[in-house]
Amino acid sequence: MTVHGTVAEGYEPVRDAFVRNFAERGEKGAAVAVHHEGRRVVDLWGGTTDPADPGAAPWGRETAVVIRSATKGLAAAVPHLLHQRGQLDLDAPVGAYWPEFKAAGKERVLVRHLLAHRAGLPAVDVPLTPEQLLDPSAGPRALAAQAPEWRPEEGHGYHAHTFGWLLAELVRRASGGRSLGRWFADEIAAPAGLDLWIGLPEEVAASGRVARVAELTAPEPSPGALRTRPKRAVTDAYADPASPTRRAFGAIEPRPDENASAYRAAELPAANGIATARSLSAFYAALMGPVPTDSADSRAHGGSGGHVRAGARRLFTPATLTQARSQEADGPDRVLIVNTRFGLGYMLHGSACPMLGPGSFGHPGRGGSLGFADPESAISFGYVTGTLHRSVTSDPRAQALVRALRTVTAA
Repeated sequence: MTVHGTVAEGYEPVRDAFVRNFAERGEKGAAVAVHHEGRRVVDLWGGTTDPADPGAAPWGRETAVVIRSATKGLAAAVPHLLHQRGQLDLDAPVGAYWPEFKAAGKERVLVRHLLAHRAGLPAVDVPLTPEQLLDPSAGPRALAAQAPEWRPEEGHGYHAHTFGWLLAELVRRASGGRSLGRWFADEIAAPAGLDLWIGLPEEVAASGRVARVAELTAPEPSPGALRTRPKRAVTDAYADPASPTRRAFGAIEPRPDENASAYRAAELPAANGIATARSLSAFYAALMGPVPTDSADSRAHGGSGGHVRAGARRLFTPATLTQARSQEADGPDRVLIVNTRFGLGYMLHGSACPMLGPGSFGHPGRGGSLGFADPESAISFGYVTGTLHRSVTSDPRAQALVRALRTVTAA
């Protein structure tokens, strides 16, 4: 299997780990990119665009794919930028923007509680159907009517699907009617030339650039390798239909076809973002500093994130960057049943999702994908895959790449 792309001098360990992912960890088609101080230093891809079909078209430099919950990191930038522009108060009650949300005892739920998974709304009382999923008002309407399962001061629990519906409606109300996916496209992705979408446009869908995803069983670790098993409490939570865990991840029944054109075109800010690794890394680079933009060579190939334009704007001010990655929740997660750490919309470095270092923030996608920024080292990272394994927040392939990157930055 041939890996394509380039790495800057010193970043060869990341390429070696990426190659081993195909040889040892069941990778079928994927890409990884890293930026340092806005300059792309890793840009690799390989495999095929359909993990279930060895004869599928090869993964190319422009191939994008569904990144599941790594979408949350993209979506979270929108309320932060609205706050930065004075259009959204993170300490205001959600009901100040969305009056219907105040029903059933949610008057004291603040905007920051939605971002930090503290709102007590990890699931809908009645799961949505795939058809209802295409109605952008269905999820928010259900959540507005529900009573919370806990009060914000009582802890946090991962809002696997509901995070997207809550943010989508909040942004629509605060922005004067623009959808979150449209806001993201107009204000973030298009100005920076990033191949990132929350709601895939028809012209991109027709281009054939988007890889298919498939859930496949990861191979057994090689002899002598560390074997990890989930705790019994975690296993039981996923098996119990009444548990917050099972209900949170089962908020859509039956499960939608993630390769369907209608699913890709919908705006689901918690789950159906589509990205290239190059642009996912460039997005996180842009949160820290000037937006990485195309060089003439990368632009000719449809890529992005090559160099930094003189005078280019950064997405987050220093105050917003601090705000996004300041810890808002830490400890036992009522849904994931492990200890998790969250800032405002972003998962923070910790045992549940190791990133580059203590100051890293970003978001994984269930099954593999991962994007994050590490301001202390000025490193950003993006990994996307069509080969979905059973991991939730810490995929062995992504972690192998992160460990390799850590050896580079520590040298």
